[in-house]
Amino acid sequence: MNKKVALHTLGCKLNFSETSTIGDQFLGKGYDIVSFKEKADIYVLNTCTVTEHADRECRQLVRRALRQNPEAFIIVTGCYAQLSPDEISRIEGVDAVLGTNEKLKLFSLLNNFEKKELACIYVSPVNQTDEFGASHSSDADNRTRAFFKIQDGCDYKCSFCTIPLARGKSRSMEPDKVIEEFKHLVDQGYKELILTGVNVGDYGKSYGVSLYDLLCRMVDLQGSFRIRISSIEPNLLTDDILMLTSENDKMCKHFHIPLQSGSPEILRLMQRRYNVEYYSELIHKIKTKNQDFGIGVDVITGFPGESENEFTTTYNFLKDLPISYLHVFTYSERPNTKAISMGGSVDILDRKRRTNMLRQLSDRKKNLFYESMVDRELNVLFESLNDEGRIKGFSSNYVRVSHQFIPVLVNQFASVKIKCVNNSLCEGEIPENKKSFDLIAC
Repeated sequence: MNKKVALHTLGCKLNFSETSTIGDQFLGKGYDIVSFKEKADIYVLNTCTVTEHADRECRQLVRRALRQNPEAFIIVTGCYAQLSPDEISRIEGVDAVLGTNEKLKLFSLLNNFEKKELACIYVSPVNQTDEFGASHSSDADNRTRAFFKIQDGCDYKCSFCTIPLARGKSRSMEPDKVIEEFKHLVDQGYKELILTGVNVGDYGKSYGVSLYDLLCRMVDLQGSFRIRISSIEPNLLTDDILMLTSENDKMCKHFHIPLQSGSPEILRLMQRRYNVEYYSELIHKIKTKNQDFGIGVDVITGFPGESENEFTTTYNFLKDLPISYLHVFTYSERPNTKAISMGGSVDILDRKRRTNMLRQLSDRKKNLFYESMVDRELNVLFESLNDEGRIKGFSSNYVRVSHQFIPVLVNQFASVKIKCVNNSLCEGEIPENKKSFDLIAC
């Protein structure tokens, strides 16, 4: 009987991409992949360190794995492992700690998976390598959407962020290799490729190319697929990228653009590379190109020095912007960041209250955006799951759509007319003139 491996990911889409690659390595060695909730011989936890909660969750997950199998070999990797290897090695039951440079070299570092008295630490300084660790991940049970890592690391110095410490300097996959891997994923049947990285918009500078240059090569490839950019900094969303996205059907009509604060003073303290005027102009420019564009926004509440007035400024700024949804993060103090030594700490309860207020605003924004799609036809990529007679998928502009389950729709694009919004889903029907299921291609 093959040994069983369970994997769990904390954090961003980039981490999911790398966890999937680790899983593929285990499969290639003859291991079986099981749920993290099941008894396994080996547990691999790929961590995040953006918030204190992620660190705490890592420790809880290690304890959970050991309850399922006290003799299991426990591997902790990822950003938390890179920044705090000694701390993790002291967690009872952990056998190996792998840093950012080591996570995709697991089998070259570990000779066996026998339980150890002391944890082995394999963590090298992230800035001592220019190596790019290629990876991609997919939805759990189908070949609909793949997260494709094309960039890693970050050269920015945001005062709240530990990612440059954990991931190192910005580096990219070689352009021809990107195209080769991209073609391979399309040939495997993936219909949506989500380009991921720590700072995707920074792609390619060491090769003298830009993200726009890469996208132009991608959209010229043959096949039925579309491209979604996972997230892009506002100062890196160029007019060229915006024009290409608005005019080419292979580009998803959706951007996720971090803001972090709508207060000019807080934005300055965060050491972001734009101001609120620039950000507002960018959002309105996108909507001028196409009102149907979906726009997501990252925002942090409770940053040091954020008074009630400054939070209200952020709230009103976001309320007035034509955006689709928010990803709201509650600030937490991270070691070795400039922000941790700033004055003006915000009470924890105030941070949580502000987070809840913005999440409620996000719900309203999302519902309004979904309502604006009623009686419109959207290009939807359907997934494989039959959920009580319904099949779901995402539109190009990142609207979640539900339709009566029809097997021919699985992993296909279809034009769907939105009838209503129900429980944060748009419910739709394929128009009568398209019910022959001559499904549309991108």
